[in-house]
Amino acid sequence: MGFFEKLKASLTRTRGGAAGKLTGLFGRFSKEGEQFFEELEETLIMADVGVNTAMCATDDLRDVVKRDKLREPAEVKAAFEKILCDILTKNAAEENLSGHPLVILVIGVNGVGKTTTIGKLAAQYSAQGKRVLLCAADTFRAAAADQLEIWANRAGVPLIRQSEGSDPASVVFDACSAAKARGVDVLICDTAGRLHNKVNLMSELAKIDRVIARELPQAARETLLVIDATTGQNGLEQAKQFDNAAKLTGVVLTKLDGTAKGGIVIAISDTLKVPVKYVGVGEKIDDLMPFDPNDFVRALFDNGEGQSE
Repeated sequence: MGFFEKLKASLTRTRGGAAGKLTGLFGRFSKEGEQFFEELEETLIMADVGVNTAMCATDDLRDVVKRDKLREPAEVKAAFEKILCDILTKNAAEENLSGHPLVILVIGVNGVGKTTTIGKLAAQYSAQGKRVLLCAADTFRAAAADQLEIWANRAGVPLIRQSEGSDPASVVFDACSAAKARGVDVLICDTAGRLHNKVNLMSELAKIDRVIARELPQAARETLLVIDATTGQNGLEQAKQFDNAAKLTGVVLTKLDGTAKGGIVIAISDTLKVPVKYVGVGEKIDDLMPFDPNDFVRALFDNGEGQSE
């Protein structure tokens, strides 16, 4: 099953929820005039797109309809799909990841699926023939390293860990040393996931960052924030706090199959100005997929017959 098919299946609840009202709304476009735009904005907000993003997207559509003299519902719907795709792609420029090794720092509060995401990323890179090493730097949460070790075994990759309560930066130092000694291609570091508004957590992330910069100065760097899609606007607030403290390069949105408000994908991309890089649509090891904006919008509007009309 490809990305579109998996995504379409995972968005069943979204299409049946607030976002699902969009299809019927576009069908009434020619009869409702300005009321259509008011209902569109309200529906987007209900779908967790966020107030500012919903207002801007609606205004953009109003301008396009007027400029291009659109009259047919299908034309208006296609124009709106393009607007959403533009929102999702305008911040998706690829970073320069030509350094070696690639070091991925994975951050996020507890319970969002951070450990699972790391395991799935490790499996993907390993399947590409990369030499992968995991680092268990979440030393404060009970059994965090044990859980990561389970995923490391599933992915068939080694893990660097210390005892519970160890200094996270010390574990990262060991992992960097091991990465150099073993010629690792990808080093993925788990981090503590205490509440995002704790100053000591942010200080800890900064310390880890300094260790990586010192020990692996030629490395390409990614900082991925994992967010649970079911938390909606609360997840967006978490993202804002983390973005203020860490230089995010992308977002991983988990549990997209468990929410009726898939619009949070659009809100996060538009608000943080960083790309959504992966989406989780299930519990299997291959259920973490690179995010494709066009496929996402197409799946969001799909009517069940493979068409978005």
